[in-house]
Amino acid sequence: MSDVTCIEDLRVLHEKRVPRMFYDYVDSGSWTESTYRDNESAFNKYKLKQRVMVDMDNRSIKTTMLGQEVSMPTALAPVGLTGMQWVNGEIAAAKAAEKFGVPFSLSTMSICSVEDVAEAASKPFWFQLYIMKDREFIKNLILRAKAAQCSALILTADLQIMGQRHKDIKNGLSVPPKISFNSIANIAMHPLWCLRMLGAKRYQFGNVIGYATGADSLTTLAQWSAEQLDPTVTWDDVKWVKDIWQGPLVIKGIMCAEDALLAANAGADAIVVSNHGGRQLDGAPATIDVLPEIVNAVKGKTEIWVDGGIRSGQDMFRAIALGADATMVGRAYQHGLGALGEAGVTRALELLARELDLTMAFCGLRDIHDVDQRVIL
Repeated sequence: MSDVTCIEDLRVLHEKRVPRMFYDYVDSGSWTESTYRDNESAFNKYKLKQRVMVDMDNRSIKTTMLGQEVSMPTALAPVGLTGMQWVNGEIAAAKAAEKFGVPFSLSTMSICSVEDVAEAASKPFWFQLYIMKDREFIKNLILRAKAAQCSALILTADLQIMGQRHKDIKNGLSVPPKISFNSIANIAMHPLWCLRMLGAKRYQFGNVIGYATGADSLTTLAQWSAEQLDPTVTWDDVKWVKDIWQGPLVIKGIMCAEDALLAANAGADAIVVSNHGGRQLDGAPATIDVLPEIVNAVKGKTEIWVDGGIRSGQDMFRAIALGADATMVGRAYQHGLGALGEAGVTRALELLARELDLTMAFCGLRDIHDVDQRVIL
């Protein structure tokens, strides 16, 4: 993999090796995709202060997230349909993250179930949750995550309604793929993907099928998903989740100081500054641009993480400098997974860690905990 020197190299391979509908699910946004693009480009506005003639030896990018030591300040963000990027993709990503020393987050809308991943993993991972109308199903899902010994619950707060995702609509995105001329033609262009997928544990949403009433087959799942998104969810529902979960809770989808304070007051152990990768409200600001106001508002009441647009260790460095305690990466590791499976996720993490370490050195610092706004020009 010596020819893979950056996340963009993995993205190019990912696009070549995975059917269009599943690649586009990862690498697209809603409406005009302006927020999706801004998430990435906004990092470049923050220039770095280079220092010279300082001792750069014995550097460390290790830190903690929710009290857990991590090899660098990031976790793999929850991403749906990961098992359609690579056979048993959730298990492959979880194994890579575990070996590298960073947390893995499993999406509610994963292909492999929480039990599948728990069976394959040797350390606890995190579970991501949507609050849906079927509260009994959600309660049981939380209990399943507890039984699988997940060590944190990530409550996604910004998907009460679905964003207008044009590419997913045009591609006819479904799991498994619907039988149509376009889907058959595109899948036929990826024979190696097809061969790998023959070894999949599942081809549907493992956390849902067989557990949720009305979602026991492919024909009913799409309708069930559309009906289950709950626009009535409020901060009062967080207490209900906490009472069932009784463990570390992360609230993801915070984009303003007011909501950050509400999340902290609701008992979140961490919040994730996130606009769902630009896949919900198009026209929202980039996450890195709203991070400073949220940091100033929260003032240490809870851990602050940020995701969206992170494609390099330099992006991670800028996020830490602007006040984030840590980051989450989604597309960066998905590109690695779609390109090379578990080895690709490992390669993505290696690239991010090296870029973070080198950037810290060039800015004259040796410990990630010393990174602050003084390195931003």
